[in-house]
Amino acid sequence: MAKFDLVGHIIGYEAGELRGQEGLNLFSRLIISGQAWSLQGSYGRQAQNLIERGYISRTGKILKTIE
Repeated sequence: MAKFDLVGHIIGYEAGELRGQEGLNLFSRLIISGQAWSLQGSYGRQAQNLIERGYISRTGKILKTIE
């Protein structure tokens, strides 16, 4: 299994290049590690949004996919 490139994914997210499942994977990992709540506010807000919309659980498990 390839190592997850967290920094690369964050850079892609910031550049608006991360879409669909890649974004869910990033936020899942950020929630699991707790980093979603310690990075700048937009990360916490997006994580909370994905949780409230039922895409990711509060523990970081991906519940449904985005195309």
